[in-house]
Amino acid sequence: MKLFTIGHSAHALDAFLDLLRRHRISAVADVRSAPYSRYRPHFSKDALSRSLGDAGIEYVFLGRELGGRSKDPSCYENGHIRYSRLARRPEFRDGIERLKKGAADHRIAVMCAEREPLECHRTILVSRVLEEEGLSVAHIHADGRLEAHEEAMDRLIGLVGLARDDFFRSREEIVAEALLRQEERVAYKIDEVDAGETP
Repeated sequence: MKLFTIGHSAHALDAFLDLLRRHRISAVADVRSAPYSRYRPHFSKDALSRSLGDAGIEYVFLGRELGGRSKDPSCYENGHIRYSRLARRPEFRDGIERLKKGAADHRIAVMCAEREPLECHRTILVSRVLEEEGLSVAHIHADGRLEAHEEAMDRLIGLVGLARDDFFRSREEIVAEALLRQEERVAYKIDEVDAGETP
């Protein structure tokens, strides 16, 4: 089974729908914790659901299960979300199972906001878990090209400054370190302003 990811970025609605059609996506799984966009209101949950429906594409909101900003304080360390803790939550497991079941009948694009897949938890967390469970993931870029998750991991290794070949470490160990380094950079952190509040 294969899944895709996509970031809505600053696309016009028509351009976004064209990307989905080009890759024959039949369902969008929204994994934004807050499914609203102040600057791109056509990507707010209700508006997007209607637009996708009109285009014959199903919409499901999985932000509570697979979002990158949990309300569970145990998922944080010093105000920084920890993806390994998120991935152990029962809700997260439920979301992954829903994606796996849905992928049997649909071409699903896991959607978040970020344009670049490596800047988003849809790749660093969700896609990683899906690939570990035997599913194939490809990332749809803003220009329409597809990047296999394995290729994205190669790019990530270079991006974070690691050597692709290391006599003393396996590829899996190198990728794991690259993912951890990127998580430190892109994962949600509670601002000092709201440091005393539950996210």
